[in-house]
Amino acid sequence: MRWREIEVSTGSREQLVEITSAVASEIGNSGVENGACHVYVPHTTAGVTIHENADPDVARDMLTGLARLVPAEGDYRHAEGNSDAHLKASIMGFSAMVPIIDGLPALGTWQGVYLCEFDGPRRRRVLIGVLGS
Repeated sequence: MRWREIEVSTGSREQLVEITSAVASEIGNSGVENGACHVYVPHTTAGVTIHENADPDVARDMLTGLARLVPAEGDYRHAEGNSDAHLKASIMGFSAMVPIIDGLPALGTWQGVYLCEFDGPRRRRVLIGVLGS
């Protein structure tokens, strides 16, 4: 598998940043026609997800929903004050897999790949691995 690393800068404590074009670019540069693309975030307070990219309110709604599920203030013991970020990242997950068909990411019409920031602003690493023939 060929892995590439990209850097994504976030501008606020919680933010969803679309990285679909970077994923598609890595797939295109790989020359793989059929296979899989793995997207992995090596951080404990950031995640990755695939969701709708047509309406920006979906990202806002996701962050609002997560804030209701996991409030910033709570009975947390972690001393750094970012326990909610760890929980939200674990809920979202740290990786996603995108099928590659005919050299293109096989995403649905309204789908995009997103870095999920929960403890920013920061500069985040995203690993993109392409496997196939």
